[in-house]
Amino acid sequence: MFSATFTTMPTFHDLIEIAFKRERVHGRRLAKKLAISEEEALRTVMKMVADDRPLSILVSKRRQDANNTREKILATQKSKVDARAEKSAKHIPDPNAWLAWFDGASHPNPGKMGVGGLLKNPDGVVVANISFAAGQGDSSEAEYLALLAVLQAAFDAGSTKLVVYGDSRVVLDDVQTKSAGAPILGSHRTRARQLIAELNDVSFIWIPRKKNAMADALSQQAVKLP
Repeated sequence: MFSATFTTMPTFHDLIEIAFKRERVHGRRLAKKLAISEEEALRTVMKMVADDRPLSILVSKRRQDANNTREKILATQKSKVDARAEKSAKHIPDPNAWLAWFDGASHPNPGKMGVGGLLKNPDGVVVANISFAAGQGDSSEAEYLALLAVLQAAFDAGSTKLVVYGDSRVVLDDVQTKSAGAPILGSHRTRARQLIAELNDVSFIWIPRKKNAMADALSQQAVKLP
């Protein structure tokens, strides 16, 4: 951290470096008004700012303040970078985990339901492409049926560790809540929790819809089925 104190008279460059914009403007105006050099004018302005302190003390203090500000900015930037890195790390799955994406659609809402899902093994091989019509219901029910479909597919495939991605906060929050959850979704929640218990190691990650394109396409495709 900078802590040096001047023992000699600050130069014009020193004053330009530490002067605030309004002080430099005042100095230029004073130079023009009194027909003196900008250096002399700025030195006069900064002496008034320093009051009874030597100019060298003012320069040292301004430089120290500027250094402290830079350190705070760098610390804030580092904190943001670390936070982004931590957030990204949470979304990087275990290389030994199976990965699943689910999505449900209902047209109109409520209306005909379509279920879509995708399951990949730890080697990245697609084990299941899920797309089927699921009768009549609303979008939340369709999403839950899609979740059930990928959980069942993972169980049937022998998954021992599963990461499930979905864009439905309603369903992801409901299946993970410690309370009773939404009564209307009770039977789906019960079955989902049974499968989760059987799979043993399941985690859920919410993603925006644009990152759930494959499952969305499969669910939309299912809605169009006769």
